[in-house]
Amino acid sequence: MTEEQRAEESKKGSILVVGGGISGLTATLEAAEVGYEVFLVEKNPSLGGRVAQLKHYFPKLCPPACGLEINFRRIKDNPGITFYTLAEVQSVSGGPGNYNVTVKINPRYVNEKCTCCDECAKVCMTKLPNEFNFDMGTIKGAYLPHEMAFPMRYVISPKIIGTDDAKRAIEACKYDAIDLEMQPKTVNLKVGAIIWATGWRPYDASKIDNLGFEYPNVITNMMMERLASLNGPTNGSILRPSDNKKISKIAFVQCAGSRDENHLPYCSYICCMASLKQATYVREQYPDAKIYIFYIDVRAPGQRYEKFYKKIKEDENIFLIKGKVAEVQEDPSTKDITVVAEDAVGGEKVQETVDMAVLATGMVPNTVDTKLPGDVKYDPDGFVVSDLDRGGMYATGCALKPLDVTSSNQHATGVALKAIQTLVSS
Repeated sequence: MTEEQRAEESKKGSILVVGGGISGLTATLEAAEVGYEVFLVEKNPSLGGRVAQLKHYFPKLCPPACGLEINFRRIKDNPGITFYTLAEVQSVSGGPGNYNVTVKINPRYVNEKCTCCDECAKVCMTKLPNEFNFDMGTIKGAYLPHEMAFPMRYVISPKIIGTDDAKRAIEACKYDAIDLEMQPKTVNLKVGAIIWATGWRPYDASKIDNLGFEYPNVITNMMMERLASLNGPTNGSILRPSDNKKISKIAFVQCAGSRDENHLPYCSYICCMASLKQATYVREQYPDAKIYIFYIDVRAPGQRYEKFYKKIKEDENIFLIKGKVAEVQEDPSTKDITVVAEDAVGGEKVQETVDMAVLATGMVPNTVDTKLPGDVKYDPDGFVVSDLDRGGMYATGCALKPLDVTSSNQHATGVALKAIQTLVSS
């Protein structure tokens, strides 16, 4: 790039994208690849968001590597993109076309010399809950976030700083990649527009007192994704958590806490399709397993999803039962799970005893209890509302509303254009 080209691009202005999940990545790339400078801020140690935790995602049932790998390459090759991980926006002032943003970057304690040799993890004795796997299993105090992590670099947990583990990690590293003297630092950015792509988290199933999440063989839909993933806690084998037993019967409980005034009053849009997709995971590993899906209504929006739903219904070992689950019980001796519901079609009480149950918990915006800096507006459920009249700040992906991957990508592309329009009109 010539100096003239750099000067021309710098005149176009800059965009800040907050959140490095699929929506944030898409918005970043769409804006940067037409010549705008983009700063991408992600709170976790690596980019990828929730998609990185999935086994497959719609519409093509691709593994996460399908979409994320090429996006990471595009980011790496684009000089107009600067990204920060382990970072958070602390303050926002100014207005459309002229925002002043302060970003705090927390220390990773590992520098760019890291080769991911794993020697630091081998000598580390401390074990911590594996948040990427929803606490199913542990990680070391020195760890790689996951196999597709970008940047591909280890992290030293702050919990082992000052311990013998930290000393052992330094001694084991042959590349001088560990720097325990790293401190938090602050970056000040001037940008013309801000895109909030702060994502979502699963609803806390422990708050639903009648669905048995306290039992080891009752898990959530995102935990199921990790169990089925090759880089998950069981290397892709779907096994009953209490005893690693193979599955002969499994139940999926839809609307777990959703469409419920005591929990989430709204529908999370993707839960039905996620459970139908996960039924295919079970079928791949257990051709003869019985699969019971308890639902209020099946939401399969669009021709492609409707086609997938019809295909699932053709499986003679998949039983779709229209009825809201009233209770989930455990047999203390066998750890088997009994799901109790009323069949809304037949009018009879239904009980199915299964090896394990999967709760389709809904999407909760990360902004529901952690508000963003600046003049950001929210709807009653905590989702960010884009200020289209004033411009300047926009929400996309599941920060805006529950969306699937395809819709998130489409919306993020549109929001990138809105951000560019803010710069052009300022």
